[in-house]
Amino acid sequence: MTHGPGHRGLDMEEALSFEQDSPGQTGVDLPDPGPVAERLGGLRREGPVGLPGLSEPQVVRHYLRISRMNYGIDSGFYPLGSCTMKHNPRLNERLARLRGLGDVHPLQPQSTVQGALELIHQTAHWLKTLTGLPAVAMSPAAGAHGELVGLMTIRAALEARGDARQRVLVPDSAHGTNPASAHMCGYGVESIPANDRGRVDAAAVRRQLDSDVAAIMLTNPNTCGLFEPEIRDIADAVHEAGAFFYCDGANFNALVGRVRPGDLGIDCMHLNLHKTFSTPHGGGGPGAGPVVLSEALAPYAPLPYVVHGPDGFRLVEHADDADGQPLGRIKGFHGQFGMFIRALGYMTSMGADGLRQVAEDAVLNANYLLARLGGPLTPSFDGPCMHEVLFDDRFLRDTGVTTLDFAKALIDEGFHPMTVYFPLVVHGAMLVEPTETESKASLDQFVDTVLALLERARAGDVKHFQAAPRLTPRRRLDETAAARKPVLRWQPAETGAAGSRDKAAE
Repeated sequence: MTHGPGHRGLDMEEALSFEQDSPGQTGVDLPDPGPVAERLGGLRREGPVGLPGLSEPQVVRHYLRISRMNYGIDSGFYPLGSCTMKHNPRLNERLARLRGLGDVHPLQPQSTVQGALELIHQTAHWLKTLTGLPAVAMSPAAGAHGELVGLMTIRAALEARGDARQRVLVPDSAHGTNPASAHMCGYGVESIPANDRGRVDAAAVRRQLDSDVAAIMLTNPNTCGLFEPEIRDIADAVHEAGAFFYCDGANFNALVGRVRPGDLGIDCMHLNLHKTFSTPHGGGGPGAGPVVLSEALAPYAPLPYVVHGPDGFRLVEHADDADGQPLGRIKGFHGQFGMFIRALGYMTSMGADGLRQVAEDAVLNANYLLARLGGPLTPSFDGPCMHEVLFDDRFLRDTGVTTLDFAKALIDEGFHPMTVYFPLVVHGAMLVEPTETESKASLDQFVDTVLALLERARAGDVKHFQAAPRLTPRRRLDETAAARKPVLRWQPAETGAAGSRDKAAE
């Protein structure tokens, strides 16, 4: 087998720090305090706190051992589809820690943070330029929050014209947060099925549009890793029906510098700064999900926002001081400032040509994986892909090995698995996103490992896959049959033809 760069082969149990307690041990040796005035008012501790007795080397080694059990982008290739787990330049992390940026406080007088306000203003300018849309709400905290804010601006625009629409159209292949956000905003959700090419059909959208539809939420490139070629026709149909076009911007790294969403007829779109623009991804945040808005939605953008005038930069924080009919605040203070620093550092260091290359390299890497694995594995749809490539489980037919088994076996080879069982429009999905930061050598290493595992599966070594992972600190969970074989909307066709699907029972 070809072991990936993150291979550790750990087979150990790490006791909790409390379980390593050595009474009397301590990492510090402080003298007893001298006489001091009693200030505790009878609340003096009468018993032990219960903290473990550990020396400094014990504490350092404990946390270092735990850190080695993690897998991250610094460990090796992280091919999660639809997540863009890429390397972020360390330069941008240093920028976020610069004195004067890392220490500013949102309650400082605006006259003392002119540089910070200018930074927010410049970041907003880059995002508007890259998307071709005239306004941006910077404060949303993450992608799903941005979705909700986008839908709130749509609702505000509709209410301003006295239009009480109740439904949002969401394709089957959408991210799960899309229907959740629509529901949170008070809308009913109606699904749009994917066609046999894994895309949304403009004719199908037209059939579902009526005077009750407030918006469509569409991801482009979609979660099958495919560009939606009828997006302009869909946008025209949505606008003709008096509705708005929301685009999920999670996959913007496939388009950045190449396509401006505003030119496609999009009204609003959230941008995951933690996917496309060099801010940390995972670990619970903080993320950042600014929302760019069309001219029709700009008057309803939430507060606050930064404006530049003769007296410098200032925050517009109150509706009476704003143009239009802003939503008000949707988050405390002014957004994730540390994320704006990283994103602006990334955009300015990359430049327009570098950002264009981001999209080109992301698409090139995904299509390289498709070219090398498209024969042995089974691509779900015909033709080239965008920034990620989708396989289904037909190549494992009659081996006794499932998608989950195959993913678990990759862990023992030192690789984080790809996204599995998503999107739901294909059976046994394996969604691989190499990102633009991986080299050909790392992709070749991943491909060689996948092919070696495939050969082992076809040789009948089912037990190897069902026991995996064996080389990790924690072994395989006891998944039930239902979890191993989820009920999906589509089943693979018996003919085995790529892109062909038989409709399964709902």
